Amino acid sequence: MLRVDNYESSVFIVPNLLQNLLSYDVSILKASMNFFQKNNFSSLLPSLNSQVWILASGRFLSNVGTGFTLFYAPIFFVNQVGLSATAVGWALGSASISGVVGRILGGAFSDSQFWGRRRTLLLSAAIAAIACFVLAITPDFTTLVIGNLLLGLGQGLYWPATEAVVADVTSTDQRREAYAVTRLADNLGLGMGIVFGGVLIGTTGAYRALFILDGLSFLIFLAVVYFAIAETRPQENQTGAFAPGSWQIALSDRSLLVFAIVNIIFTTYIAQLHSTLPLYLKNFVPVSSGGQGFTETTISILFGWHMAMAIVTQLPVARALKRFTHPQALTISALMWTLGFFCIWITGTVASGQITWAILALSLLAIATVAYTPSASALITDLAPPAQIGIYFSINSLCWAGGYFIGPPLGGWALDQSAAIADSFWLGSALSVAIVVGILQYLRRLLGSREQERAGSSGGTRRTRKTRKTRKTRGTGE
Repeated sequence: MLRVDNYESSVFIVPNLLQNLLSYDVSILKASMNFFQKNNFSSLLPSLNSQVWILASGRFLSNVGTGFTLFYAPIFFVNQVGLSATAVGWALGSASISGVVGRILGGAFSDSQFWGRRRTLLLSAAIAAIACFVLAITPDFTTLVIGNLLLGLGQGLYWPATEAVVADVTSTDQRREAYAVTRLADNLGLGMGIVFGGVLIGTTGAYRALFILDGLSFLIFLAVVYFAIAETRPQENQTGAFAPGSWQIALSDRSLLVFAIVNIIFTTYIAQLHSTLPLYLKNFVPVSSGGQGFTETTISILFGWHMAMAIVTQLPVARALKRFTHPQALTISALMWTLGFFCIWITGTVASGQITWAILALSLLAIATVAYTPSASALITDLAPPAQIGIYFSINSLCWAGGYFIGPPLGGWALDQSAAIADSFWLGSALSVAIVVGILQYLRRLLGSREQERAGSSGGTRRTRKTRKTRKTRGTGE
């Protein structure tokens, strides 16, 4: 097997691989479209604004690149560059520091008259592309931190803007399915990226080429936004996004703040899935007599299965959860996280059948994720006043920064300890879901009271108008 991991080999490999992947992606998309048209499956897809589908296409292409690095970055920087798991965890977590700045600016820019959603997306894609190219040449901890700080800034700018675009062009009844479609595109892209990344690593070992491909995918996303995405910010929204009042409204919303606590915990779970679990499967699950864990190829297949499950279940789960309130849907997601973490704990402790338990765990975690993301985004949209949607999604995205700041260092610390602590880490994660369920029950009561207040206020307004109209009629009669 050819094993290479230097700059020259990566630069040589990338153009040919990119050409092959793009042609393969295009052929898959064409075949899929022909299949759906031939079998009249278009009725199974939700009827949404064309901007949602264009944005989803761009997100798909971008996430193909992200999938190249998402699960392999920790393995590369620990096993190839030679950094400790704790150091890599802190470096990956450093993206959350700049991510905080990016998310604050992303929400403010999205609501501003000058920047709007579109320009914010363009800026985020450009910064993320630069970050990936920095990571491609990373030789040490300092450069790794710099690359992650840039990547965090780009991602921070991205999320409030892209979520606001979907909210702008959809109705309340459409939003769960609209967010499910964009997440479906994310997962489909990630799944393809993971598979192709595993093939590249398994045949060449050129880890650095993965980051170059990731950077190119962000440039492709930039082109999609520039040529095909229109500005969707409501023209009547002329409020100053940087005005203290815009943030004061959001920060005084008790329901939003309670959900933020839950959101941070959920995103901490997702961070463990992305940063901690691949390294755990590689270094701690004894699948051979020598105590070695799963190979990179096996991990690629496992997470490819995880993405496939997310892709297959994304729209069905979103439709099934439409009958539930947002807190109820999130509670279902939380229970799935419990089962998934418990199965990971079993994977690392059983003497045989580890692959079966790993498949079951990643299947459950896929369903947990697809149940969480559309419901969370739809809840934020329902809570936000129209003029502060970007700000509300900025706070929502800050929760992701918090989760990714906590998750990688925490997981890295656990993996630097004994095998017993590393195994118990997943059992503790499963038990922590009880806290999430308790907070969600409190949020459900808050939202119920909020709806009653709105109904009472609306009823009072109608009664006042009716009284005024009656008095006016009587006055005219006299």
